[in-house]
Parts: sequence; structure tokens; C-alpha cells
Amino acid sequence: MQQITKILFACFMLCAVTLSAQKSVVINIWPDGAPTSNGLSGEEVISSEGNIKNISVPTLTVYPAARPNGQAVIMCPGGGYSVLCAGTEGHDMAKWFNAQGITFAVLKYRLPNKHPEVPLEDALQAIRLLRQHASQWKIETVGIMGASAGGHLATTASVRYTADSRPDFQILLYPRISLMTDTGRKSDTHDNLLGKNPAKELEEYYSAEQHVTENTPPAFIAHSTNDNSVPIEVSIDYYLALIHKNVSASIHVYPYGGHGWGFNDAFVYKPLWTEELSKWLSELRRK
Repeated sequence: MQQITKILFACFMLCAVTLSAQKSVVINIWPDGAPTSNGLSGEEVISSEGNIKNISVPTLTVYPAARPNGQAVIMCPGGGYSVLCAGTEGHDMAKWFNAQGITFAVLKYRLPNKHPEVPLEDALQAIRLLRQHASQWKIETVGIMGASAGGHLATTASVRYTADSRPDFQILLYPRISLMTDTGRKSDTHDNLLGKNPAKELEEYYSAEQHVTENTPPAFIAHSTNDNSVPIEVSIDYYLALIHKNVSASIHVYPYGGHGWGFNDAFVYKPLWTEELSKWLSELRRK
């Protein structure tokens, strides 16, 4: 009897994994051409780790949930706006989200190449596209997620949206948010998006903590204290800006982990942040 129980349990788990892992669908973000060119052409360059350069044709790879709960998440991988770390901060998260009943999509956005408006154009269009497929994939709300520079893009989309592209929520992993150099936080992300010596007004425009309003979507933030790439203060400042505008926000700070842990099992706090994110997303569905 005990052996039969084990076999039945194994069959159940196999079915659960099969149901949660759906075939992906790739959508061209701008089939008729993007509104702004980033000036790049030719073949994309993809490393063995899945990092992508020279992106001129942005796409959205969608992993529909087998048993959708109504939520969808668009992931913006990091890479400092010089490369897209889509393998380690993107596709590897799809199975986990699908298992929660969440349709997951990875945005292969164009790198700016001195055209700072380009990544934001792609992110907002991705939100519109998922909503256009709402009935097909049973989507009710669309959130945007980002890690590092992808977190910068996600927060920018959360304050610079148009009437038809506002995210319903935002999920941020060690996000590079502020580009204000007068705080002493200049970075490669800053230089790759804006150039080395942009006008202060441009830095302010692309620093989301400066533009939070009561309509900014709810946020989940996870960051490590010993992150030597993006200071923890960046996330704290954004969190404070959100709560000062009465925007629901949840921040989770871990003492160790550094930068770039993504969905890596080696990150000792992975079970914690994923469990907290699952709870947070569940609470959003109840509101």
C-alpha cells in the first residue's frame, strides 16, 4: 500500500509539472517597425550563458499558465543596458510563475545605444500586447518585473506609463532605480542609458523615485545589504517614496547575496523571497 501511494504521488507531481510548463509563444513587439530606432542592425550576439547583445528586433516570449489565476508578469532582464541577461534573469523563472498559475513573459527589449527612450517604448508596448491577448490567456492584471537595470526599466514603466500601458503591479530585484549623479551613485547603467555627461534634467526624468504618485502601481522589492553594484539605499528611497504617496509596497532586505542572484539556487534566501512574493501576489488577487 505504501508503495502504491508513492507511485500515485509521483504521478501527481509529474502531472503538476507538465501542467505548469506550457509551450512558449514569441511575439514581435513592433511587427510594423518601432517608433524610434536604436541605430543597431545586423545579427544578434548571444553568449553561451544566454546574454544577448545588438538587439534591434524586440520580442516578448510568453509562457501561458496551464491553470491561469488571472495574473501575468513581464520580466525585464538586467545587464546594465549593455547586454540582456535573459538566461539567468528571465526564462529560468517561467516554470515557477506558471506553477503559481501566472502567465510569465520575458521581454527582449532593445538596448538604448544612446537612445534612452527605446527600452521604455518596448516595455510599455509589451504591456499593451499582453492585454490584447487577455481573453486568449485569461489575463486580468499585468505586472512588470525587473532585475538590476531591468528593475530600472520596470520602475520607469511604473511612473512613465501611458493611458493604455499602466502596469497593475511591479516586482523589483536589486533594482537600479535612481540615475541622479549628485547622490554619488553614477553607474554603467547611467552611462549606457544617458551617456557620460547628460543634463541633470535627463537624469531626473529617468529616476523613478522622483516621480511616484498616488497612481504608481504596488511594488514588491527584494535587495541584499551587501550589494556592491546597486546600493541598498536605492531600493529604500523608492520604497519610502511609494509609502509617502500611500502606494502599497513591500520591501525585503537580506544581509548577504550581493548582486545578480536572480533565480539562482545558490542564493541562500531564494526560498524566502520566492515564498514572500507568492504570498504578496496572492494578496493582490484578493483586492
